[in-house]
Amino acid sequence: MNRDFGINYIKTRKQHTCYGMGIGIMVLDDAYPGFPGDVRNASGFGYPVQYDIAKGVDNYTLVWEQDKTPCRQPIIDAAKRLENMGCKAIAAECGYFAYFQKDVAGNVDIPVFMSSLLQVPFIQHLIGPDNAVGIICAQKRFLTDVHLQNVGIDLNSKFHIAGAQDEYGCPQFDTLWDHEKRPEIPESYYDQSEEDMVRIAKEFVAKHPDIKAIMLECTGMQPFARAVQRAVDMPVFSWGTLLDYAYSVIAHRDYYGHV
Repeated sequence: MNRDFGINYIKTRKQHTCYGMGIGIMVLDDAYPGFPGDVRNASGFGYPVQYDIAKGVDNYTLVWEQDKTPCRQPIIDAAKRLENMGCKAIAAECGYFAYFQKDVAGNVDIPVFMSSLLQVPFIQHLIGPDNAVGIICAQKRFLTDVHLQNVGIDLNSKFHIAGAQDEYGCPQFDTLWDHEKRPEIPESYYDQSEEDMVRIAKEFVAKHPDIKAIMLECTGMQPFARAVQRAVDMPVFSWGTLLDYAYSVIAHRDYYGHV
């Protein structure tokens, strides 16, 4: 590839330190691995990502704790660091960051994609008012009305929620994210995780026949999105679809072809 001849003059953007950046992703202050496709695994993306840790915000404080007030400032601080680094959009690694969508969007000057659940209202427009979105989250008991409302989901609209860990059972996720069950060194097996995700999706759709699209809330579910889609034969949305879209918005590609 030759250089982009559309880039002839450059100037400093605010106080941004670096250029040619893509999506800035804040991750939990928690040590556990992710398969390629998981948002905290950088190798799965075909565009630049930059990570920053939301200091002191781990899986327990973000998801389990009822009082999320202590998380707010560290999350905003992480977003600002990513913005100052030069990232063109902000994202997060866990769907439960939905709680802080409005807080972060109100404190930076770049687009903010704090949760995969932002896609739910969009999906509802695609599938029609008589059909439902099936949201598969990590733990249903922790996904509150506040999470949903803060990403624009109408609580009276048609959707169903399934909790992979607390409702259907997914031991391979427990060993990564459940602070009560995971070992000292968090671990997981891909094949067993995929088998559980396919089972959960099939049972969920059978239970709610009006589901016409699946929304995978959790970052760790993204690696299994294709297997889920093969099993249920319907549109599947995930962190992957959101981040691909986000990057296309901030770094629009040129089109080459013929007429």
